[in-house]
Amino acid sequence: MTRPADHPAIPSPRIGVLLVNLGTPDAPDTGSVRRYLKEFLSDRRVVELPPWLWQPILRGVVLTTRPRKSAHAYQQVWSEEGSPLAAITRAQAKALAGRLEERGVLVDHAMRYGRPAIAERIAAMKAAGCERILLAPLYPQYSGATTATAHDAAFAGLAAMRWQPAIRTLPPYHDDPAYICALAESVKAGLAGLDFVPDAIVASFHGMPRRTLDLGDPYHCQCVKTARLLSEALDHELIVSFQSRFGKAKWLEPATDVRLADLGSAGRKVAIVAPGFSADCLETLEELAIRGRETFRGAGGRDFAYLPCLNASEAGNKMIEMLVLRELAGWLAAS
Repeated sequence: MTRPADHPAIPSPRIGVLLVNLGTPDAPDTGSVRRYLKEFLSDRRVVELPPWLWQPILRGVVLTTRPRKSAHAYQQVWSEEGSPLAAITRAQAKALAGRLEERGVLVDHAMRYGRPAIAERIAAMKAAGCERILLAPLYPQYSGATTATAHDAAFAGLAAMRWQPAIRTLPPYHDDPAYICALAESVKAGLAGLDFVPDAIVASFHGMPRRTLDLGDPYHCQCVKTARLLSEALDHELIVSFQSRFGKAKWLEPATDVRLADLGSAGRKVAIVAPGFSADCLETLEELAIRGRETFRGAGGRDFAYLPCLNASEAGNKMIEMLVLRELAGWLAAS
């Protein structure tokens, strides 16, 4: 049977994996940051206020004042490869592609906000023959404002497709032994490289409004469990805190900046880690490593160190591979 000349060839069926992270502006300038923040803060899973109430505030005071401050913060961590989050996520995808190449799996990456967009990359993977795609948001702890909104974007993209690929989603892995083991290995290596011995280790997670916990979001509980398991693996008690408060609403506590000020005034030696982030980004490199240090030392502290995320380290890449292969069970055998 011949194929009509005006019909494109159908590529051989493949399996795909799409790594997803939060997102980043295209450049560390006010205009790029404003576009990014407009998309990010317009997501109703991120800001759970009625649009009639929130949008005038967003388009008024928020988008006229915050982009300049955030652009300055991005400028302090931007590199020749661009945004750290974008560069690291690309490296994670490249590493996973190398690990899965012999199995014929296509690996790509996308951002929930900004570029490359989730729907765009799913369409590209489908065009490349991926009839089965594992969507893998790199958020260890589940939240409606992170994991769920990545799923939303993916399924919104699918809604516009006539021939949809089959989709699986990576579950949260906050208590997965592979994740805890990789974290512990990374923290131990970071501690071994310091020129002082911390007597306090802070585990800082991204904050969420308190009402998300009251409404049933499991994020807080999963953060606490991650910290407990990591503490056991390190045989060292961790001080749990939450960063990145925004607005006047009550947020999860204790707040990281308050914790650091207290530890600084008490003369403690501090190392801080961010177990909820799969890759270093503005919230770790600027908020913790730079401003966190300033807060700590401003309160009288001296010895302070920020320990990096798993990033595209060997331990981190191996963990991602283990999680992905587990979720591809059956698909790989069927292929």
